[in-house]
Amino acid sequence: MTLTLSINNDRRLQLAPLEIPTRLLLGPGPSNAHPAVLQAMNTPPVGHLDPAFLALMDEIQTLLRYVWQTENSQTIAVSGTGTAAMEATIANSVEPGDVVLVGVMGYFGNRLVDMAGRYGADVRTISKPWGEVFSLEELRTAMATHRPTILALVHAETSTGARQPLEGVGDLCREFNCLLLVDTVTSLGGVPIFLDEWGVDLAYSCSQKGLGCSPGASPFTMSPRAVEKLQQRRQKVANWYLDMTLLSKYWGSDRIYHHTAPINLYYALREALRLIAEEGLENCWQRHQKNAEYLWQGLEDLGLTLHVPREFRLPTLTTVRIPEGVDGKAVSRQLLTEYNIEIGGGLGELAGKVWRVGLMGFNSRPESVDRLLEVLRQVLPK
Repeated sequence: MTLTLSINNDRRLQLAPLEIPTRLLLGPGPSNAHPAVLQAMNTPPVGHLDPAFLALMDEIQTLLRYVWQTENSQTIAVSGTGTAAMEATIANSVEPGDVVLVGVMGYFGNRLVDMAGRYGADVRTISKPWGEVFSLEELRTAMATHRPTILALVHAETSTGARQPLEGVGDLCREFNCLLLVDTVTSLGGVPIFLDEWGVDLAYSCSQKGLGCSPGASPFTMSPRAVEKLQQRRQKVANWYLDMTLLSKYWGSDRIYHHTAPINLYYALREALRLIAEEGLENCWQRHQKNAEYLWQGLEDLGLTLHVPREFRLPTLTTVRIPEGVDGKAVSRQLLTEYNIEIGGGLGELAGKVWRVGLMGFNSRPESVDRLLEVLRQVLPK
């Protein structure tokens, strides 16, 4: 081969093999993956239409139905992070002019507002202070006022650590003839969820939190009611990559090529879901609750105050109020650089006011709590 142009080598880096610090990830996500999940991710890839891989996709679908407690046939893992799965629910369910009512009680409710608006929705909102949740009566009043096509709620608000009760909301949505869309990003795998019993029509999550996997293969599900709305659309889904009319032909019996799946991430997700099934879903929920309560008690023993009332507190994510006079960012930076422990800071209205501590998936263990409390005793002012 003869080159007629000279190569610019200015950006030709000479790097050593990759080395990344080992951290204990106790922030809002990602969490540390189970060693078996990491091992699965290192399995040599096969083709995305290989019969062995298609069988693995079927296993993922079945296990996602288990952890979500649903029989929805349209249940898949989106090739992308949880935000891609979030956008998939909006892209497939919203048509221009649809009234979408979003319950905003934190940062990710606002993200739903932004996304729905971009797909042409007539977006309406109801709001609660960050750390509080909606009552069924408040939702009923808003539904009667706005008569939405879709009600969107965040089950586990990652920015506040609050759990939105969903019991009775699905019945309310059927009364007002609308779909219920729910964000389960920080609840799936660690917080009790009963999608079918609660009447949830659209839900999404991520792989790197309660499921204890690496990010990039994100659960998504649609009820028969949501699928019917999709099939009756007047226009094509505006997002080609996330169009479930196309993706269902890859995940379904047709097995028609749509995109090259992140094969090794699906290996990891399958293994993470297998571990939950092996533990048992109820046992997994109880483990998260038990370890969260152990953390809450330890934090209170240190004189710290928790942001969310106990009855609405997530077992997967705890918001801790930063004490007066303490530089929250400096403490987080010290934990990371000196002790290899990651915790999160506040977002939006809670920026600079709270730390966010995650106990999710493999990290939901007493050892994680003990390590964090030990370090906090050393770095917080006496």
